[in-house]
Amino acid sequence: MTRSLSPVAALVAALALALAGCGGSSNPSTAAGGTTTVTRTVNEAAASTTTAAPARGIDANQIYKQEGPGVVTVVSFFRASGIGGLLGGGGGGGGGGGAQEGVGTGFVLNDRGEIATNAHVVTSGSGRSLVKAQRVYVRFADMNEVPATIVGFDPNADVALLKIDPSGLKLHPLALGQSNNLVVGSPVAAIGSPFDEPQSLSVGVISATNRDIDSLNGTFQIPGAIQTDAAINHGNSGGPLIDAEGRVLGINSQIQSTGGGGEGVGFAVPIDLVKRSLDQLRAGGKVSYGYLGVSTAALFPQLVKRFNLPTDQGVWVQTVVPNGPADKAGLQAGTRTQTFQTERVSVGGDIITAVDGKALEGAADLNRVIGGHKAGDTVTLTIYRGQRKMDIKVKLAERPLAAASPSAGP
Repeated sequence: MTRSLSPVAALVAALALALAGCGGSSNPSTAAGGTTTVTRTVNEAAASTTTAAPARGIDANQIYKQEGPGVVTVVSFFRASGIGGLLGGGGGGGGGGGAQEGVGTGFVLNDRGEIATNAHVVTSGSGRSLVKAQRVYVRFADMNEVPATIVGFDPNADVALLKIDPSGLKLHPLALGQSNNLVVGSPVAAIGSPFDEPQSLSVGVISATNRDIDSLNGTFQIPGAIQTDAAINHGNSGGPLIDAEGRVLGINSQIQSTGGGGEGVGFAVPIDLVKRSLDQLRAGGKVSYGYLGVSTAALFPQLVKRFNLPTDQGVWVQTVVPNGPADKAGLQAGTRTQTFQTERVSVGGDIITAVDGKALEGAADLNRVIGGHKAGDTVTLTIYRGQRKMDIKVKLAERPLAAASPSAGP
């Protein structure tokens, strides 16, 4: 069975799930883009005005021409001692004065000079050890390079917002789409700077949706990630994953690999989550995430039958963080541990079936729903305690930054 939403370190995967971009070490993943003359002034929430590609595929050349000019290379400089746990991309040249260079990708959001990228492109480390780059530059398709300011970054979603002076620049904003109704098999394109080779295009399909990938928080995972077989490599981090109509569906962020290269398993942060981050970064330079303080196990038919559980829908509370919001509200964890199939499971805890009346359909739903709230929000959890169904109100705290660890929860 799969255990999700753990507040402590979980499992170390046999395959390396690598951050795809920059930061100053060896890193895989990022997107960038094209070469052409179409000027667009739509803002980040506007619908795309591009011509739809043929229904059976994607007009890759048209996408490249139309969206490529809005994709940029992001060059970050770090103190040599500040480079560490990240898998950095491209770059590595060094900027003098003991600095080290990392290269990733970004894309233009609007004509005000806002640029979106991955947080790990402009930071190094994870959890409490996360530090931002000393200097950041944005390089356009025509090789024009300008300094950028880090408005803020969100380690929980691996999103950063940069700002450049738009004076004298011809900007090409990319339109943002939606990621809540994606269809597996739909064609997509990635544009980025793999291995510091700018304006590189790759195409593929959406291979899967609703994946969980590691965040820079060090404990909590990013829910709802998009899996693609479009080639994603070191330096692609921060670039757009684009649909057949030219809309950004996500930010390319990670690859899963045995050898460190692109092997057809890349991941993008979904654009709906990216929008939430950008809105809050724009408003205050940081992003708030609600925190419940539990670890849970997913329910599945054999587990429900074996332990005579009252429902097959929801998540089973395994542990409750002492003095956390769930603990203060009286949520109960399992009281004894048993082995079932290949897993150890804590038996006897509450089962959470809904938050504010909305049913939890999948194992990652609790993480997504709780994380979508802010600290201080009060939510109503519908739970089963034994055979008794009841509601519990919980006042959420701020999600903590934890030391590096691969798995996460609300």
